[in-house]
Amino acid sequence: MFANRYTALVDACTLVSAPRRDLLLTLADAEFFRVRWSQRILNETRSALGKIFAERKIENASARAGRSVDAMHRAFPEALVEAHASVAVMTFGLPDLNDEHVLTAAVQTQAQAVVTENISDFPARILAPLNIEARTADEFIADTIALDEGKAVAAIRTLRVRLNRPEMSAEDYLRSLEAHGLFVTASILSGHADSI
Repeated sequence: MFANRYTALVDACTLVSAPRRDLLLTLADAEFFRVRWSQRILNETRSALGKIFAERKIENASARAGRSVDAMHRAFPEALVEAHASVAVMTFGLPDLNDEHVLTAAVQTQAQAVVTENISDFPARILAPLNIEARTADEFIADTIALDEGKAVAAIRTLRVRLNRPEMSAEDYLRSLEAHGLFVTASILSGHADSI
């Protein structure tokens, strides 16, 4: 329904958080928007997840990180933005040169949003002329839910029920969202606690 109109490129800093990633991919699967990422974003996600898992002393941290990223790619094979030579050399003057590849992929796929936790690295003065906006996952998810709360809540309930390590009540799930910085999203969903 909404997927024909809106494309969001998701940055690695957002994808490394399981609750953010799960919510975004659940809403993309429900066809609220088209999700996109590049191979470099997936590589950065894999590397960051490997470090997080290793810090948590999780066995086979690197392999587990690889499985997480591979699962994303299998679920959304169309999400991968292949780098074309014509845009690979583009630069936009972002504050952090290491983010240029993110904006390049967003331009290439004609995304309307870059979903990132590093908002200051994507100034509106650079993105606005490209018809792209930078949004945090919390802002983006909350606005996406508002498009059709019933449909979104149903999809999120399916996600919550599927969680089994550990199983979570609706209240536990909302607390988990808050613990991962999804305060606006948790606030909106708290009004639907009986349904999620």
